Parts: sequence; structure tokens; C-alpha cells
Amino acid sequence: MTKAVKETFSPDPAALAAKVRTLAPSLTRSMRRVAEAVANDPAGCAALTVTGLAEHTGTSEATVVRTARLLGYPGYRDLRLALAGLAAHQRSGRAPALTTDIAVDDPLADVVAKLAHDERQTLADTAAALDTGQLEAAVAAAAAARRIDVYGVGASGLVAQDLTQKLLRIGLIAHAHSDTHLAVTTAVQLASGDLAIAITHSGATRDVIEPLRVAFEHGATTVAVTGRPNSAVTQYADHVLATSTARESELRPAAMSSRTSQLLVVDCLFVGVAQRTYATAAPALAASYEALAHRHR
Repeated sequence: MTKAVKETFSPDPAALAAKVRTLAPSLTRSMRRVAEAVANDPAGCAALTVTGLAEHTGTSEATVVRTARLLGYPGYRDLRLALAGLAAHQRSGRAPALTTDIAVDDPLADVVAKLAHDERQTLADTAAALDTGQLEAAVAAAAAARRIDVYGVGASGLVAQDLTQKLLRIGLIAHAHSDTHLAVTTAVQLASGDLAIAITHSGATRDVIEPLRVAFEHGATTVAVTGRPNSAVTQYADHVLATSTARESELRPAAMSSRTSQLLVVDCLFVGVAQRTYATAAPALAASYEALAHRHR
């Protein structure tokens, strides 16, 4: 199986710098030295053997190999190929990349096609990795919750608002919070029978982790929607819904792909809740459509 992966693996050198920046906070000090070295000097590092890079960074061969794998390469040989490609790309003087495969001089038609391809891949990766057992548990908790609070900031805050608006339209009590102080003060009021949902791609956003921790400690059921299933936010989550981390943007690392995958996950959560509460959800949804119908004529 490993052989098949290596045969089909295609290094994506333009994504390397974004990947290093995204993973840096979760790397050990020695692994960070390796990651920063390959990102800062791809040509120099491409010329080094695994032993040479270990000596250059003051680490071990095992650390170099582990770092290569965390960066998304099956082994050090694949990382060297990507570094050589990145070095060649830099020497060529071609237009710089805005995303992993979009350059500043690309026609808009190409931009549309490339972004559409990335979005489709992100959705497919998220669907494949989503644990339906965890999703079922989150759906059950939301369907039975007295109140649902959702925490998110930045792009994740937009996703939090999207989820709460949908839940409100099927008659549930739901609130989105992007202000940490307000989120924490309302989390104190949660208890058993309530649900708190934290949305954070990195899993390390303190403004989201803090209210989830407070809700968790006060007995509420908690859910984390994150691209890092082993991150800090998950220690306060009863259920974890993982999103894709595969397609990151050079211009805005993680923000574009994370939003797409988060929206898919919260839509799955919403539809599951609507199915479970259909007897009340359907009339509530119909009433909301009727109340707004005159604004669309």
C-alpha cells in the first residue's frame, strides 16, 4: 500500500511555505528547525541527504523524516523532489503564486476552474474523513438541546453565524458568538442539556477555546469542528468533527479551504437535526418562509 502511495504522489512545491506556517505552532522545536530550513532555503536543502539536513539543522535523521511526513510527503525523498521543484520555480522568474496553483497573471477563466477544482477536492476530502459516529452524536445532542451556543472568530465566525441562522429557522434556540467576553459570560449560564459548539480550523484559537472550556466545565455537551483533531480545543470537546486540511492557500493560508470544509460539516449537522426534529422543524421552516415571502416578490 505504501508503494502505491509513493507511485501516485505528486509533490506540490508551491504549497510548502504555507504548510510550514500552518503547522509551525504544533511542531516541536527540532522539527520546526527542519521545516523552517526547507522553506527558507529549498535549493540548499534539496542538495542535502537526510543525514546532511539533520546535521545542517542540528537534529536527527528521524526528526527530518517525521517532519517530511508531517509536511505531507511520504518520505524524505519526496520532500527533496518538492524542494528541487520549488527552487526551480523560484529561479525561473515566473509570476508568483497567489494560491498553491494560481499565479497573478492567470486569466480569470483559469482562476475559476482552479478554485472550483480545489473546492471540490476539499469537499471530497472532508466527506471521506468525517466520522459519522461523532456526527450522529452531535446531531442527537443538538436535536435535544435546550439551547445551542456556537463560537467562532474570523472566517470561522461566519460559519458559526450560518449554522445558528439555520437552526433558528427550524425553531431551535441558537446563538453565535464572536466576542470572547460575551461568549464566556453566556457559557457560564450553560448546563446539562445545553450544547456548545466551537469552530476553529487550527484548534488553537484561544477566543474559541475559552468559552468552550467554560461550557464544558459547567456540564454542557460540547462539540469541536476543527481541522486539527488532536489540537487544544478537543480536550474540552465531547465530540470532534474533523474538517479537511489538504487544500491550503498561499495567499490566505487555510482560510479558504477551512471555510469550505466547515460549511459542509455544519450543513451535515443541520440536516441531521432537521431530520430528527422534522415534526416541529418543517412547520417552523414553512412559517419562516411565509414571514419573508413578501420581501421576495
